[in-house]
Amino acid sequence: MADRAALRVAFLGFGEAGATLARDLVAQGAEARAYDPRFGDGGSELRDRAETLGVRVAESGRDACAGAALVVSAVTAAAALDLAREAAAYVADGQLFLDVNSVSPETRIEAAAMIEGAGGRYVEAAVMGPLPPRGIAVPMILGGPWAADAKALLEPYGAKLEVVDGEIGLASAIKLTRSLMTKGIEALAVECMLTASHYGTEAQVIDSMNRTYPGTDWEARMAYLLSRVMLHGRRRAEEMREAAKMVEAAGLAPLMASATADRQDWVSGLDVAEAARGTGTPELAALTQALRARVGGAGHG
Repeated sequence: MADRAALRVAFLGFGEAGATLARDLVAQGAEARAYDPRFGDGGSELRDRAETLGVRVAESGRDACAGAALVVSAVTAAAALDLAREAAAYVADGQLFLDVNSVSPETRIEAAAMIEGAGGRYVEAAVMGPLPPRGIAVPMILGGPWAADAKALLEPYGAKLEVVDGEIGLASAIKLTRSLMTKGIEALAVECMLTASHYGTEAQVIDSMNRTYPGTDWEARMAYLLSRVMLHGRRRAEEMREAAKMVEAAGLAPLMASATADRQDWVSGLDVAEAARGTGTPELAALTQALRARVGGAGHG
């Protein structure tokens, strides 16, 4: 078992993923440092959050990574490759670099070449579910020749990790092929409920779904699906554009993946995240109404 007190982790990016993982590791005795350009010079909400969680704020990526046993790349799909390129300038020889971003196998391979070319040890991580509320215990699939080393460091902290054998990109392929379905269903839920609200058929649609697919509370399920797009549409769109690259590499036109990305991005542009925030189960009628109220001003998408 790894020495918990001795583990130092650097986080490059401090959004939901980075902050959630850092919180759980620090709570169990690890030392965490983080760098995010959004920290600014002081007084930012993100910087305050890091300090409240007991995470040391670094003034640069190089500063965050100095002396760390593990570097975690936790940005967005669109920024993952640029971050790997930047980190290659200061990653230490033998330093583990854990990439938790939702990117295509092709992007993973390119990022791994940068990090390993600089002497680092690249590990891809596919996060197989939403980080809140499980945090460090969310299932992850690790890939690459150094995956077992990352697993040995993190398992003592409650991480639920599975290592897959094979070349870099396999873990990402598992994650993104699953995302083709899960994110696609979210996009369909948006179109379904907005169209139903236009015609006033919401109740009939939900009743029909409950009878066609018994065992699922479709009103609650639709509410959850809409809320995830409203809160995280931009990030999901970036992930689905990476999925589209993967589909294209498999020899298919990424029709569904691209359409899903467009719909997720469109919802993000409506600026309706606030309507989906809060505690408890979101109400489908309220979420649909919030979306419908913004559709007129945003065009028909």
